[in-house]
Amino acid sequence: MKTKVIILWAAFAVCVVAAVSLWFAMNNAKTPEYEEVKAMVVSSETKSVINKKTHSKTDFYDVKVSYNGETYDLINVHNSYSYKEGQLVTALLSDGKLYANVEGITSSTPVAKVYFVFLGGSFVLLMVASTYSSKYSQKKKAEKAAAAQ
Repeated sequence: MKTKVIILWAAFAVCVVAAVSLWFAMNNAKTPEYEEVKAMVVSSETKSVINKKTHSKTDFYDVKVSYNGETYDLINVHNSYSYKEGQLVTALLSDGKLYANVEGITSSTPVAKVYFVFLGGSFVLLMVASTYSSKYSQKKKAEKAAAAQ
């Protein structure tokens, strides 16, 4: 069990170092290429989901826009009330997708995706390594108490 705890903490450290390195790489990356375009809002709605356990509400925004005769989902929208049906809005065209802001483009780059994977992995490994460390510590105390009797 001691080896497993050491391996888990080492994996956690590797994930944290990778996440920090990728964060710097993501922030130092050049500004993504995009083109500002005018798009017409086709539909805009807010979908609310209520957690049955906590009764908290989470809103999801679904905004569809039309640009050059095609309908796109507008990515990284923070509300739906700013997008009224028939309104012309400024959108950012990048890699065949329309984004509401630059942050939506930068968070969808490959480096950003890998960063989020390592960040999530760091949190998971922290919890697992802490749990195993606690179990190992309790096991050692129990063995020591049994040996003393």
